[in-house]
Amino acid sequence: MLKPNIYPFMPPRKPIYEGKAKQLFEGPEPGTLIQHFKDDATAFNNQKRGTISGKGVLNNRISECLMLRLAEIGIPTHFIRSLNMREQLVKAVQIIPLEIVIRNYAAGSFAKRYGVEEGTPLGQPLVEYFLKNDKLGDPLVSEEHIFAFQWATTQDIDDIRLMALRTNDFLCGLFTGLGIRLVDFKLEFGRSFENGMERIILADEISPDNCRLWDMKTGQKMDKDRFRLDLGNVEDAYREVARRLGVLPTEAETAAQGKAEKPDIAPAE
Repeated sequence: MLKPNIYPFMPPRKPIYEGKAKQLFEGPEPGTLIQHFKDDATAFNNQKRGTISGKGVLNNRISECLMLRLAEIGIPTHFIRSLNMREQLVKAVQIIPLEIVIRNYAAGSFAKRYGVEEGTPLGQPLVEYFLKNDKLGDPLVSEEHIFAFQWATTQDIDDIRLMALRTNDFLCGLFTGLGIRLVDFKLEFGRSFENGMERIILADEISPDNCRLWDMKTGQKMDKDRFRLDLGNVEDAYREVARRLGVLPTEAETAAQGKAEKPDIAPAE
């Protein structure tokens, strides 16, 4: 017979969207969603795929920490509260189809595109916009493209740019205090509709999946580049970021999560 499950029963949830690293489900209240972090890893527009054990748990914790810290300095975000080790309750937003990349140092595709040595300081933060479209390869676009295709208004872009630069300024200081260089990172924003009012808020996540983080002493990469470039020790790098932020899950929490995801079934009698 089946051994009783000590974990509360989770009723079926209506799936809303599944991306490369996360799933969205209908939330328990109107205007909310449940954001589930997966262990799946992709790179080069989904051409390289893999799994990083425990990544979803670590990214959930890291993103929660950073979203809460940003809210403290007045950056509006979609984060409401953590539900468990892999899930967050977030506000439902209408995602603006743009990826906003803030660069402090040359790295990755940017360094190749302009023939600049990786690690070169850019002097001041550089903001780039990419159309969020995997089929087209997420092409780089200008503000003129954004306005011509009406992906966002001039006011939207003014708000997004201001929040992106404030976020960069705050995170650079935060990570520097932890001995980590914030090389570049990607943000996504969405339109929130609350109490009859529309405003732009920060959405998605902030984690080693969408940030380039280098150890300031050794230059060691502490982000998804370890997966992209087959450098190994990917999970260890993510765990080190979580440890320095003070949000590393305990062994007991990790063990409990593993049991929750794989409930015990006793052999039939």
